[in-house]
Formats: sequence, C-alpha cells, structure tokens
Amino acid sequence: MRAAVLEDHGEPLVVRDVDYPDPAPDQVVVETEACGVCRSDWHAWRGEWEWFGIHTGPGQILGHEPAGVVAEVGSDVETLSVGDRVTVPFHLGDGTCPQCRDGHSNLCETSLPLGFTEHAPGAFAEAFAVREADYNCAKLPDEVDFVEMAGLGCRFMTAYHGLTDRTGVRPGDTVAVHGCGGVGLSAIHIANAVGAYPVAVDISEEKLDRARELGAAATVNASEIDDIPGEIRALTDGAGADVSVDALGIAETCRNSIGSLGKRGSHVQIGLTSGEEEGEIPIPVDSITLQEIDLHGSYGMPLVRYEELFRLVERGTLDPERIVGETLALDEVSETLTAMDDYETVGIPVVTEF
Repeated sequence: MRAAVLEDHGEPLVVRDVDYPDPAPDQVVVETEACGVCRSDWHAWRGEWEWFGIHTGPGQILGHEPAGVVAEVGSDVETLSVGDRVTVPFHLGDGTCPQCRDGHSNLCETSLPLGFTEHAPGAFAEAFAVREADYNCAKLPDEVDFVEMAGLGCRFMTAYHGLTDRTGVRPGDTVAVHGCGGVGLSAIHIANAVGAYPVAVDISEEKLDRARELGAAATVNASEIDDIPGEIRALTDGAGADVSVDALGIAETCRNSIGSLGKRGSHVQIGLTSGEEEGEIPIPVDSITLQEIDLHGSYGMPLVRYEELFRLVERGTLDPERIVGETLALDEVSETLTAMDDYETVGIPVVTEF
C-alpha cells in the first residue's frame, strides 16, 4: 500500500509502497478515507518534542486525525465489523489503566500516540492498524462524513475539551484566542456556538478574516498592536477576558493569553512548544496569584465525550467542515508541512486522495 514515510527530519516525506497492516487479535485495520494534516505532524516532521519523550524517527508514518472504514478485524475484536465507518483518537488508550477507567482516556498511562511512534504507524497511508480496537474505535453517525471527521480531529476536539470540559465556557463569556491556526479557528467556532464572545488574535489578516467568518465578535491584528493584553482589556471595558486560549505555544502567545485575563479568569494551554521554548515558558506568577487565575491544559478529548460532539455536528450546532482549508493528495503532504514553517496554511488541510 502507499504511505508517506518520514526518512529525514525536515526533508520531504517519501511516498512509497509499504506492507499492508496485519492486525493483531485486539486490532482492526482501517482503510483511510480522510486525514487532517496538523501542526503536531509538523513538530514531529521537524524532529521536535524529545524533551517530553516523543521520538519520531526515520521510517515513521505520520498522520493522526483519521476517518475511514474497517477493512480487517482481529480475532478478539467483538464490537466492530468490516465496513464500519470509524474514527480513532490520536491518543490510543489501553482501556484498563486508572485514567481510562475514570473516563480520561486522553491521559492513558500507556497511551500510544498514533503517527508519532513506531508502535503506532499513522494514517498518511492507505490503511493503518488500531490497538485495542473495541475501546479506541468510535463509529461515525451516517450524518458525519469523512472530511468532517478529519476536521474534528485532534485540533477541534482539543479545543472543544478545553473550552467545555476544562473551563466550562458559558454564554456571554469573553473568550480570547491567541493564534488562528486550525485549533484556534476551532476554538473561535466553538465559543461562538455556545454563545460566548470570541476575540481572535493573529498576525495574519487572512486568518482573522476566516475567524470573523466563523463567529469572531472582534479581531486583533498582533502585527499592528504592541500591547495585546491591553487591547483585550479595551475591548472588554477594562474587565479582561473570562477565558483565554494559547493556541500556538510560543512564549509571546502564552504570556499574552494570561495577561489578557480578568480576575478569576481561566487560561487554556493548547499549543505545544517548539524547539525555541523546549517546553519552558516564564509566566507572571504574581499576577496569577493576585487575580486568582486558573491555568488549564487541554490534550485531546476523552472518548466518552465523542457522542456529545457527534450530536452537535448532526444538529448543525457545530460544523467542523467550515474549518477545513483545503483537501489534498498524499503526495502533497510535504508541501503542506513546509508551508507550516511560516504559518502559511489557513484552516485545517485534509488528505482525501491516497
């Protein structure tokens, strides 16, 4: 089968024939119908994240935002059949650890991140295998198509988990989103859908235009304004944001996000750092203390929350396909990853031709 294979960090992926997956007893093989191209793929392609234990080496097949059709079923699998339309989380859990049993599968103690480790080859391929398939595969409703599901991939789900589960955004809350890539635009759309007041911050006017289309009530061009927290406060009559999201993961956006908050506000860290920060960003601890700021991380979304998200898509409350920037062929993934060097992609690119 065809797959886009990492051979050297930062060099074009090589599209070549590889062995078709042979499912272990607990696994299914899913034939890929769509897969998002995420900035997390870019981090792995660049050879980053070793500081927290991710070692994505030569021979790896990337791709962790898939949707597809079950093609083969292992002998121990009980709930899935050939032909089922499914998606899987990028954080493949074991279903048995304390976190999984407590409904937090995204924090599984033996998680295998799809597409980032040799033990879980990803979905930039015609097919991929899924561990503990009964636990990790979610069947897609008929009303949710494959491109929509790829748009729901890790970025949309992480934004949804961060806003609804981690911070409990309410109607009327001001939600500042720093960085309008795929996850940031997802947060804008979700905040608007729940009746909040989203404020989009980015240096790209094209991305800010897209944020307005998705429901941003106000936008801030960070290339034109030096004091981003001050601008957010001006937009909120001095109160500051109720919730603020760092959707990029660099020192500037993290600190601006915290600084944008009013008293008892909540900061959500979604963006993961790159080689410049290597996981460490200085933050204003005294301000956090004096204003009783809450800090939250958001990493994927527990499997138990998928059904709620599917219902919102079925009803039209959420429309992840609006965030899809373009569809592309497997041979174009490298070009898309290269464009991410300078943040040139708008929305979520999705591979649909394998």
